[in-house]
Amino acid sequence: MTPALKNRQLFKLGVNAVIMQPFDAEFAGIAANELLPRLKHALPGLVTIYVGENWRFGKGRTGDINVLLAEAKKHGINVVSAQRINQNGEPISSTRIRGYLEEGRIEEANALLGYTYFAEGVVTPGKQLGGTIGFPTLNIVWEPDLRPRMGVYAVQVCGPKSTVPIPGVANYGLRPTVEESTEPRLEVNLLGACPFDRGDKLTVEWLAFLRPEMKFSSLEALKEQIGKDRENAAEFFLR
Repeated sequence: MTPALKNRQLFKLGVNAVIMQPFDAEFAGIAANELLPRLKHALPGLVTIYVGENWRFGKGRTGDINVLLAEAKKHGINVVSAQRINQNGEPISSTRIRGYLEEGRIEEANALLGYTYFAEGVVTPGKQLGGTIGFPTLNIVWEPDLRPRMGVYAVQVCGPKSTVPIPGVANYGLRPTVEESTEPRLEVNLLGACPFDRGDKLTVEWLAFLRPEMKFSSLEALKEQIGKDRENAAEFFLR
């Protein structure tokens, strides 16, 4: 997530304020026993610190929960250490979630995230090729920090002109059949009527991976496959 998007999600969870500290060389060089005095100076009202049980801090990651407890006692600060949450016997972690996204295992990533993975972007004009073969698409500008696996997904789209999410099929990739792009693009073909237009800001929620991106021998072959993709997506939404 971008910092702005991360803030928005935190506020939705009930957080009242967010302070973001860039992890630059100066901050990384703070010794473990100097961190709490700095926090207390910057936040005089600091009462309690909540951390994960495996949290490490200070230069060279020398501080652990035991060091934190000892230092906090000196400064009258409470410490709450939360146990790691496991899923299927393994800890939930950002590394694990990123791995699932890169492998296209979107349903497993969503289970760990606790919400549906999504992309946000503005609809921009495309080359109108989808419309010429019977499957008009919404071209959405989206530049994620972490690129998920390229391919075709079952998605649902939310926007300013729809009160309920609209199911669809998304292709995220380089479009090798029609143009070998150097940057992946996100294109969505809705299964229902499309109320959206260029300039609309949309949220695309990724629900299931249908197939990897592939190059077809002709537009007719591509058209046939898109029809199958729509059928597969429709079956997914009927589960």
